[in-house]
Amino acid sequence: MIGHPGTNRSRSRLALAALLAVSVVVPGACGGGTYEIPIQTPIKPKLDISGFQRVLVAGFVAGGGSDVDANIETARLLRSQLRLKARLKIIDADALPLAAVAREQNKTDETGVQKTAAAADAPTALPAQIKDEKDLAAYDRLFANTAYWKQLGEEYQDPLIVTGTILFTPHSQAGFVQREQEVYDSFGRRQVVPIRTYMERKGYILRPKFIFIDGRTGATLYSETFREEVLYDAGQNTPALSSYFELMDRVMPSFLNTLSSQKIRGTRVLLK
Repeated sequence: MIGHPGTNRSRSRLALAALLAVSVVVPGACGGGTYEIPIQTPIKPKLDISGFQRVLVAGFVAGGGSDVDANIETARLLRSQLRLKARLKIIDADALPLAAVAREQNKTDETGVQKTAAAADAPTALPAQIKDEKDLAAYDRLFANTAYWKQLGEEYQDPLIVTGTILFTPHSQAGFVQREQEVYDSFGRRQVVPIRTYMERKGYILRPKFIFIDGRTGATLYSETFREEVLYDAGQNTPALSSYFELMDRVMPSFLNTLSSQKIRGTRVLLK
């Protein structure tokens, strides 16, 4: 249907007026002659989840320090965030002890009688304690076991499965740190000057790897690895669990963007 020319011109004038109304805001802090307007930039999801109706946060192979059960805490945190952001139904299930599952699978491989010629050699034993990234990498074979993930998917009606690895380790570092310090001159005028101080700081490193698996086939659809670090003054007593959540807050927007669209807020400066 073709609209009347007069109607189209009226709509164009209304659209122009609306645009001008949005542009006229209070002058920002950039100085006279400029205006700041808030903008939101949508980001499309990294993964197409249109074929799924539910999601299962299965659990994680976790290592590092013993102060935080990163498997349980990560599964719990992701479920709560997905309930707020994702359109999929979140399956309520306990986090699986995937490190133990992987060791059991490895033991079966070592003692099983059905082996191909290519798999004649026994697989390398998995480390019982996961202390670093090298130990964690040995568990990657678990996520390549499509038969296991397909069987797990059948138990929960073919969901999208979220799993992966989490390394949360204590960390310390010594060196020069630049700080700002207040000083006063002979006339009592206050100044803030940078100073460099040698000090030892302690904190944590978080290295999560999120793996998204198709519960219908057991195949990996997408994976992404992050690394975050936080350091505190040596005299500051910060609980390990607080540091864990602080670091997870940094990676959570990117994790959620895998399954749902996100908006980045910012400002745009316009000349007067």
